Amino acid sequence: MKHITILVAILLVTTNTLVAQADKILGYWEIESNNAKIVIYKQNNEYYGKTVWSSKMYEADGKTSKKDVNNPDPKLRSRPTKNLVILTNLKYKDGAWKDGKIYDPDSGKTYDCTVDIKNNILEIRGYIGIALVGYTVKWHRYK
Repeated sequence: MKHITILVAILLVTTNTLVAQADKILGYWEIESNNAKIVIYKQNNEYYGKTVWSSKMYEADGKTSKKDVNNPDPKLRSRPTKNLVILTNLKYKDGAWKDGKIYDPDSGKTYDCTVDIKNNILEIRGYIGIALVGYTVKWHRYK
C-alpha cells in the first residue's frame, strides 16, 4: 500500500508539472510590430487566442469595430475584428504546442501552426503543408 501511495504522489507531481509547462502560453501577448494584442486562453485542453486590441480594429470614428471583410466565408465577413479568435485548436504534446491553426484577418487565410516559447517570446510558425515552408512571427508577453 505504501508503494501505491508513493506512485500516486509521483504521478500527481509529474502531471502538475506538465500542466504548468503547457499553461506557460496563457496570458496577453503583443505582436512584434506592436500593432495588436492577443490573449491566449485554454478551453477543453486546447489553446486559443483572440485579438483584444489592434491598430486596425476600429473604423475612422474610433468606435465602430471593423469587420472581417477578407474572410473567405461570406457569412463571416460581417463579424467584428474585435475579440476575433485567430489562434485555434492548439494542443500541448511532447513538450510543444502543435496542431493548431492561425488565421490572418488581413489576408483571410488560415495556416497550420506550431508554437514555441524562447526567453519569454512566443514564436508562432505558420505554414501550409510542412513547417519547413512557412513563416515565423514573434509575440512578446504584454505586461
